[in-house]
Amino acid sequence: MSDVNPRRWWALLVLAAAQFMVIMDTSIIGVALPEMQRDLGFSQGELQWIFNAYVISFGGLLLLGGRLSDLLGARKVFTAGWVVLIAGSVVAAAAQNVGAEVVGRAVQGVGGALIAPAAMTLLMMLFAHDQKELGKAMALYGAAAPAGGTAGVFLGGVFTEWLSWPWVFIIYVPIGVATLAATKLLPAVGGRRGGVDVLGAVAVTAGLALAVFAVVRAPEAGWGSSGTVLQLLGAAALLLLFIVIQKTAHEPLMPLGIWRVPRLGSANLAMTLLGAAWIPMWYFLNLYLQQVLGYGAFESGAALLPMTVLLMIFMTAITARLMARFGAKALIGGGLLVLAAGLVWLSAVEPTGTFAVDVLPASLVSALGMSLAYIPAMMAAMSGAPQEQAGLASGIVNTTYQVGSALGLAALTAVATSQGAGRLGNLPALTDGFSAAFLWAAAIAAVAGLSTLLLMRGERAAEAPQADGAPTAQGDRVAV
Repeated sequence: MSDVNPRRWWALLVLAAAQFMVIMDTSIIGVALPEMQRDLGFSQGELQWIFNAYVISFGGLLLLGGRLSDLLGARKVFTAGWVVLIAGSVVAAAAQNVGAEVVGRAVQGVGGALIAPAAMTLLMMLFAHDQKELGKAMALYGAAAPAGGTAGVFLGGVFTEWLSWPWVFIIYVPIGVATLAATKLLPAVGGRRGGVDVLGAVAVTAGLALAVFAVVRAPEAGWGSSGTVLQLLGAAALLLLFIVIQKTAHEPLMPLGIWRVPRLGSANLAMTLLGAAWIPMWYFLNLYLQQVLGYGAFESGAALLPMTVLLMIFMTAITARLMARFGAKALIGGGLLVLAAGLVWLSAVEPTGTFAVDVLPASLVSALGMSLAYIPAMMAAMSGAPQEQAGLASGIVNTTYQVGSALGLAALTAVATSQGAGRLGNLPALTDGFSAAFLWAAAIAAVAGLSTLLLMRGERAAEAPQADGAPTAQGDRVAV
């Protein structure tokens, strides 16, 4: 056991903190959106770019971040990611206009795309010697994600209400500096020789960004306008180019043979549609609370805490036990249908609604559905991959979730705007727009749930997890 790192649990604390901060970055801005809109001059339709600029660069570059981690060394890439994240946070906090804010958020996403895969690689290095310790480390690392989401909702409200919205970005500077100082606890492992598929990374990220831009501008320019059509064709061409590059490159970011892994395709479809339903719900619920019900930033953050606390409890303590009994397929399909039910309930919001009647029960049902589906979908995507491709499978499923989030938010923002959500101050029109977005999100979640139940293979016995996340001999024996 001479190769066991004696400081591995301290190192895990650093990695869990990184996971906490990367996930918090997607939730902390939610309640600050109306303040940022007023100060920076975002239109109602453009406001989504505060979120999507991060998601597109983060999701589009995750696979490249993983590749760089392999080639340059995980600790170097982890450190570089924090430097980039700090720089993006400074730009976002100091922004005085829409363009600067979007650039800052995109740079933050680049930093996150370097940090996340490097952190997972470092965790595996630290605990690969003992499967029992690895299971505990993965559970603690995984718990940092919902904790970060919960903290982001609360802190976003605190900072925006009692300081100002730039503090939702300033907070990353001292924490980032402290994390950089603690990287000496992480193992320094050299990289290896190989090529970097820069062209593939550029093609997929540019294709996603252009697709989202086209959908965002379509309600104003017209879906049949030459500009919209050309932008969508350009996005399709870039994404097709990415596939061609992956087929012909000597060392592609995403070898296409990975898609032969059982359940990878159906699990990624579920994750894509889950992101397309869940993130718009969270986004429009923030706006409904503040722009229709008149909540302040802190009140809005507090109103979302029951939902995020439920997510944290289920993801860390309950979902794995349910998987051991019912299997991933049943939980993914059932969870997505529960999410759809919660979203249908949310679509009944009223201009004169209340938190207790219009928001709380429906948001809790939606959060229950999300917590049932998310982790099983992640595990289903990775469980069939051989050990040498597990990292790639994890990167792909994380990427598809982010891609679904960006495209879903763009599409449902277009729906909401067309139904009146762009008319600030007109409470009935705003509510109609938000209601339409919730209803379409419900349709997406329902399609995802039904397609999972119809298309996904049941797991083999050895793949179902125990309650503590370790492999077990019990589970579904169904093979579709």
